[in-house]
Amino acid sequence: MSSIDIPSPTRRRLLAAGVGLGAAALAPGALAAPTAAPVLVLNSLDGTVSVIDGRRWVELVRIPTGKEPHHLYMTPDERSVIVANAGSDSLTFIDPRTAIVQRTLRDILDPYHLRFSPDMRWFVTAANRLNHIDLYHWDGQQPHLARRIPTGRTPSHLWIDARSTTVWATMQDSHELVAIDLASQQLMHRVLTGPLPADVFVTPDERHLLLGLTGGSGVEVFELAAGQAPRRVGLVATGKGAHAFRALGDRRHVLVSNRVAGSISQIDTTRLAVVAEFPAPAGPDCMDVSADGSLIMVGSRWAGKLSLIDVAQRKLVHQVKVGKSPHGVWTLDHAPRV
Repeated sequence: MSSIDIPSPTRRRLLAAGVGLGAAALAPGALAAPTAAPVLVLNSLDGTVSVIDGRRWVELVRIPTGKEPHHLYMTPDERSVIVANAGSDSLTFIDPRTAIVQRTLRDILDPYHLRFSPDMRWFVTAANRLNHIDLYHWDGQQPHLARRIPTGRTPSHLWIDARSTTVWATMQDSHELVAIDLASQQLMHRVLTGPLPADVFVTPDERHLLLGLTGGSGVEVFELAAGQAPRRVGLVATGKGAHAFRALGDRRHVLVSNRVAGSISQIDTTRLAVVAEFPAPAGPDCMDVSADGSLIMVGSRWAGKLSLIDVAQRKLVHQVKVGKSPHGVWTLDHAPRV
């Protein structure tokens, strides 16, 4: 029996396709940390989400979402995974326990990247093709637009600090990092970065901000101080196309995917240095980490696969075929994300 509650029409489609729900696709014990919850993989070019059985590591079904979904994000209360459909101006809410679509919200303009403030009072989206960031008040059910802020060219990734006061956002094509104050809804700081800045990660002590340079070969480090613009203090060499971050879960180490190099680097945030490297084929992008920190799940965008990497062995141990251009990966059975 599958660990996921699959509706009967979907079950029939899977059986007709030759996927036996009781058959083992992977030998027991072959992976260090199977997950009971479904693993959700966002396929950007297909407009779907692949539902992966995390016990047997097979794709069960693909859920249609909307046009050009690029990122997905779990709400801080972990009741929903939200898929941002940039081309459809919509958000698809999926139950992370059952992989059943909960609802679709329309008229969210060009949601390329998305983020909730930790206190869930604010919902923020980056409009990648329209060069603005939208700040929404969140009432628990619906977003209400509070302010639309013009930014630089091609806003990319977002981060919100632990106190729910500041939004950090990268501008992919004007090579900038901006800071927005949520209380005043004003853009506070704008600093230049290296080429094609992508994902942002603030260290657990909130002393440094890390920024992946997809147009370069490493991670820029900025020093943070209250009320001041971030100050660039260094560069951590990782690999070509440094792109997306994911905390390892120990409040010390963070992973960064190097899309062009085909690798993942583990950075010690106290030393600001690379301490481990993992092979990650075919354009590694967004990642999730199993609850015990032993397994990295990463989308291999150029191969249309979910790649599974054993942390202790530092090697690729399995791949699951998914849709075209797999971008985001999320599961409820995850390590802490800070």
